Amino acid sequence: MNNLIFKIRAFKAVDNPEACEKYIEGHARILRLFGLSMITSANPGWLDDPDTYVVCVESGDGRKIYGGGRIQVASGNLLLPIETAICEKDPSIHQTIDMYAQKGTGEICGLWNSREMAANGVGSIHLGRAMVAVAGQLNLNSLFALCAPATVRNCIRVGYETARFIGDNGRLCYPKDHLLATAMVIKDLQNLPAAAPGERLLIQDLRDNPFQRKLEPGLKGRMLDVQYELDIKEQVPVYCVA
Repeated sequence: MNNLIFKIRAFKAVDNPEACEKYIEGHARILRLFGLSMITSANPGWLDDPDTYVVCVESGDGRKIYGGGRIQVASGNLLLPIETAICEKDPSIHQTIDMYAQKGTGEICGLWNSREMAANGVGSIHLGRAMVAVAGQLNLNSLFALCAPATVRNCIRVGYETARFIGDNGRLCYPKDHLLATAMVIKDLQNLPAAAPGERLLIQDLRDNPFQRKLEPGLKGRMLDVQYELDIKEQVPVYCVA
């Protein structure tokens, strides 16, 4: 039985418009499946933002995209999606992000994975792990996320905690009034003290070795041949908003 081959790679949004368009199309398809169209992280205003980074899960040959997410840095160019999403319910979110931005902050947003990706055993945990590893290269001290209930558990595994200082003890109705989202934050992105020990080791390994190939267990006894291309250090300024 042949191994399934996937590639997880990171790049600056402005450096790869073609891959960004594939990511946007895939995200839009997933949102339509769930009847959602007003997700702030789906707004493509970030395409020209030099402080947005994209992580994609692709086929081995790079022709097909199975999932992805973005890391948007609070550099002063754009509001973070979490700000736009909840500012009417919690206006203090702008002040909160401004405070965290003094030491460098950003947000993981727009994360999606296709059914095909999940069916082959590549889960959101693979993508989330890679994204936290990439964010660690960005000279950031903290990292936010606005999570649907299904993603909270994996976020906790990679080091997130509920941001109880946002909304109602960290929870708010979004993107619709009958749907609940959880605001989450990694307060120490470099050391990840809240991450599960095994996840912390895996993330650190991806930071130390951003170009690597791993055989990882998939579903039904199949192995996943995953090629990681996560090095963006040469592109990174120091993010600290004075």
